[in-house]
Amino acid sequence: QLVESGGGLVQPGGSLRLSCAASGFSLDLYAIGWFRQAPGKEREGVSCISNKDGSTNYADSVKGRFTISKDNAKNTVYLQMNSLKPEDTAVYFCAADVMCSDSPPYWGQGTQVTVSS
Repeated sequence: QLVESGGGLVQPGGSLRLSCAASGFSLDLYAIGWFRQAPGKEREGVSCISNKDGSTNYADSVKGRFTISKDNAKNTVYLQMNSLKPEDTAVYFCAADVMCSDSPPYWGQGTQVTVSS
């Protein structure tokens, strides 16, 4: 099971940290990706962290502003989001797969992020 938390309402330029807590399996076995979907738009891959070597990747739209990290002791992946923009508004999901992919099989329920003044 994957459970996201940390979403909310923030002003443009603000920050949020999303958490993705895994239970029932170890994150040592799975890559974790963050995705987002805004109303009327297709789902977008935001970032991913590999379970094999800890390598990370980011969508161009968030590079330099978002940072993905993992705490193995807490079995949790984080997405630190800085310099938030209104276009970052979406439901954010974390998902697990054996490697970073566009269609992971295991998903959390999502957490809403709203960037607005």
